[in-house]
Amino acid sequence: MKGILIRGGKKGLELSWSLGKVIFPVTLIVTILQFTPVLPWVMDRLEPLMGWIGLSGEAAVPLVLGNFLNLYAGIAAIISFEFTVKEVFILAVMLSFSHNLIIESTVAKKVGVSWWFVVGVRLALAFISAILINLFWKGGGEIAKYGLAPERTADPEGWLAIIGQGLQTAFIGVLQLSLIVIPLMIVMQYLRETGWLDRFSQWLAPATKVLGMERNTSMTLAAGLTIGLAYGAGLMIQAVEEDGVSKKDMYLAILFLVSCHAVVEDTLIFIPLGIPIWPLLAIRLLTAIVITAAAGLIWNKLQRERKETSNEHTYHSL
Repeated sequence: MKGILIRGGKKGLELSWSLGKVIFPVTLIVTILQFTPVLPWVMDRLEPLMGWIGLSGEAAVPLVLGNFLNLYAGIAAIISFEFTVKEVFILAVMLSFSHNLIIESTVAKKVGVSWWFVVGVRLALAFISAILINLFWKGGGEIAKYGLAPERTADPEGWLAIIGQGLQTAFIGVLQLSLIVIPLMIVMQYLRETGWLDRFSQWLAPATKVLGMERNTSMTLAAGLTIGLAYGAGLMIQAVEEDGVSKKDMYLAILFLVSCHAVVEDTLIFIPLGIPIWPLLAIRLLTAIVITAAAGLIWNKLQRERKETSNEHTYHSL
């Protein structure tokens, strides 16, 4: 048992250091930008687009903050304005698909998936879902009544205070990451060495097969679904290095997870906004299953055709 603790702890420290080198500078820069003219400028550019998806101009604020920072920043911005229930629901769906965009997309890149692929899919899902909701949902015109809301703090004054808050936010982010990743790696090391990981993969094998993936992607899916892309990146990196997850399966796994990651936590935190959360959960799950299964079907078909063509060329050459 001591050996498992040492080996798992070592992997946890290595992954915390690797991910921290990404999360710390990005969090610091984005936090500082929040108090500069940069983010307001981005919001002004987005305002004309809001009408196309059934939102008022003020909705650009939570969208930008949620995508540049995290869901909590987006929710804090939502409660600062008076939106209708429909507007809040559209914002919730969009932010569920696309939030903490810079950090989570950069972390996903560490497992070999293109940064632009992750960003493009998440933004496309966010805007397509908003357009469809705006077109087909005719209700929700009443003003949203917010319940419990995240505590808001006063804005820092002066560059030293802004940089100080950025450093504090970045340090806390890396610390939180380490407190999750290190114990998680120890648990995963135990499960791996005692054979439980193989059993878990067998249980999830039917689900991964439906999605067009091999069963060795099961832990990647489980990590992303429960603890999210950023925190689950450690398991994803380990899966690529030790379980032999193919490039195709990692792309399919990331495609599923960008649609539906940290599904329980990310859904529950919208409860204080007074919107129906079951439709929100259903939209994310169904979207993830449909687009991943379709992509897996097409990808596997193309691979089979390429293999058959290659075999025919080899036969004719002989």
